[in-house]
Amino acid sequence: MPDINDLRQQRANLAAQARAILDTAQNASRSITADEEQTFDRLMADADRIDATIAREERARELERQIAGTTPPARGDGSGDDNPDEALRGRAFRNFVVGGRNALSPDEARALNMGNDPEGGYLVAPQQWVNQLIQAVDDLVVLRQLATVETLNEGESLGVPTLETDLNDAEWTSEIGTGSQDDALRFGKREFRPNPLAKRVRVSRKLLRAAARDPEAIVRERMAHKFGVTCEKAYMTGDGNKKPLGLFTASTDGISTARDVSFGTGGAIPLTPVSGDQLIDAKYTLKSAYWAEARWLFHRTLIATIRKLKGSTNDTYLWQPGISSDKPDTILDLPFVVSEFVPNTVSGNNYVGMLGDFRKYWIVDALNMEVQRLVELYAETNQVGFIGRLETDGMPVLEEAFVRLKVPA
Repeated sequence: MPDINDLRQQRANLAAQARAILDTAQNASRSITADEEQTFDRLMADADRIDATIAREERARELERQIAGTTPPARGDGSGDDNPDEALRGRAFRNFVVGGRNALSPDEARALNMGNDPEGGYLVAPQQWVNQLIQAVDDLVVLRQLATVETLNEGESLGVPTLETDLNDAEWTSEIGTGSQDDALRFGKREFRPNPLAKRVRVSRKLLRAAARDPEAIVRERMAHKFGVTCEKAYMTGDGNKKPLGLFTASTDGISTARDVSFGTGGAIPLTPVSGDQLIDAKYTLKSAYWAEARWLFHRTLIATIRKLKGSTNDTYLWQPGISSDKPDTILDLPFVVSEFVPNTVSGNNYVGMLGDFRKYWIVDALNMEVQRLVELYAETNQVGFIGRLETDGMPVLEEAFVRLKVPA
């Protein structure tokens, strides 16, 4: 098992070496040479690989902790199970995953059965299992970790009131004066309507019988990955039509083109102070009240470019490496996050990143996860199928909390 602290130290050493290359060029009042740039890119690629290793190891350990916490204690072992009904549902669901309906006792079947489908039907997963599936998705999807996530327990949609037009400023007046009447206050509403999301997973019958790991964990991991990737794409670039409205989709319902700023020139992002100054302009387009929670959001290929940019004001590099595990790398003193699904095609009129307080992106889940076991469909290949279903929606709720970067034509 890798030592995460050792990996972080290795990563810090690589970042320090890369930073030294930039400092050497800056102190000599010159740009980095081709050889220096090649070395810099190699060091940062190594640092990024270590970053990915740390993230995978942390996710694996968290999932192992979750799995260890899902197995209910045996009845009557003195462990103090306060909810025997939930324990029965958990045991029944595990038996169902491994052996299907025929493996259930009459009590277990009654605990899970939500209909009268002789072919296997739909079963509602135990509540603990559903919560862990959603948590695994959180670990895999960058934006869910930063966004505001709400759960819709009743009703088909969630309405959120919005302040469309605020009052004018207060007025100086006399002791008995009340000021002039103000009719500017206007309210609106954002409506979230969770949309269905589904994925099918096939698992070998032999694996279900003989696996050392809990079969639930195997199914959960694969579903979590598939749900996570689909959600991430929609949160970034979804068009809002029966799916979330993405951050990089210009819309009056989310973030309009009024929040776009230029990054680059002539369909490219040259490594010149002009590009660095545009990032500075983007930072100061965002109100300072959002800076405490603001993050840059880029694809990793754009981070590779930004690491070499200077601003013309004081001719310093905009990227600064973190000096410890609790102090991340920054761009213009603000941390950044990386997603594989941020647009990264550098050409005219394309979006390539943003700065924002992502708490103002709301995600609403309808927690009615259903799992269907396909008993006979994959019999010829000695496999068992599982279909997972989830409903979710998302959209930006306050466009002034975001600044989107667009490459000019």
